[in-house]
Amino acid sequence: MNNINGILLIIGSMAAFALEDMFIKHLSISVSTGQIMIVLGLFCSLIFVVMSLATRKRIFDPLAWKALPLARAGTEAVGALTFVTALSLVDLSTVAAVFQAMPLAVTMGAALFLGEQVGWRRWSAIGVGFIGVVMIIRPGLEGFQPDSLFVVATVIAIAARDLITRRLDVRVASSVVALQAYIAVGLAGLVLMLFTAQPVVPLQAVQVGPYLGAIGFGVLGYYGIVSAMRIGEASALTPFRYTRLVFSIIAGMLMFGERPDTMTLAGATLIIGSGMYTFIRERKLARELAVAA
Repeated sequence: MNNINGILLIIGSMAAFALEDMFIKHLSISVSTGQIMIVLGLFCSLIFVVMSLATRKRIFDPLAWKALPLARAGTEAVGALTFVTALSLVDLSTVAAVFQAMPLAVTMGAALFLGEQVGWRRWSAIGVGFIGVVMIIRPGLEGFQPDSLFVVATVIAIAARDLITRRLDVRVASSVVALQAYIAVGLAGLVLMLFTAQPVVPLQAVQVGPYLGAIGFGVLGYYGIVSAMRIGEASALTPFRYTRLVFSIIAGMLMFGERPDTMTLAGATLIIGSGMYTFIRERKLARELAVAA
């Protein structure tokens, strides 16, 4: 396994996702949330159709269109809806900080719904991580932003997506899974526009660059993660996912003049620290099981 190249790809993909978020937030100033989702869903779907055809993957493989893959696409749609909404309403750095709790939510969901064994140490780490989330959101305090709850909803939806992904048939191509996800994102955007009567904003010249940036960096980020996981060990690569927060904070400061306060940074530190501890603990337990076997 080539872990060095895998780590570089992970860091690059996290930077790409942070840039995608930055462009989406910039677009949300003048374009409705639903329209952004439709455009992203349409063009990213076309890209993954081309990728599937180029790599000779079966787009209409019956295995890919059963209930479980479609349920995964549904959670992707919900996650995209809440995430794009959060980006349009909340500071980029705050969105990124709360989103770092997603691995903790996956661990908790695996224990509650998949029957995986989670000891008191990891439960404690999960609790500490969610204290960090509360510190960032600050419910009941002066700095509380109700709109930041959209990020919490995103964490739940994406954690559900990842848990479902663990149960997908390995014969289903990654490009087809991504295609389903972006189709669902586009449909969710269409439903949002219809039910909330969001206006259609004609394309302006100044929006072309941000649209291309959001689409291009979104695809690059996804492709980078898939490539990294195929050439490197997950145990070596996972910690570097947290670099997304660093890139998002930098992008928020440079593009939108954001200045994360002490409480936000402290909460983000708790989330990342507890996530790292949970990851290290899971890795240690996996090694112990391998030795016992």
